[in-house]
Amino acid sequence: METIPVVVPQMGVVEEFVVLEWHVDDGSSVTEGQVLATIETEKAEVEVESPASGRLEILIPAGPEPVQVSQTLGNIGSD
Repeated sequence: METIPVVVPQMGVVEEFVVLEWHVDDGSSVTEGQVLATIETEKAEVEVESPASGRLEILIPAGPEPVQVSQTLGNIGSD
């Protein structure tokens, strides 16, 4: 089964962020372009959209711990 990573694109000099909230549950079916989560950087809140349709596997839960931009938030797998 092919999985597609959910990542935060590079945003200027921002190197880390916090996952404020997941808008869908782990294991839920999602569609391409659907808002999956809201993250917060030092300067803004940003919505993270699904890169594909499929089933979401959350790897990094919402919480106060900082996350590096290069980390994968979750994966989208085939239904």
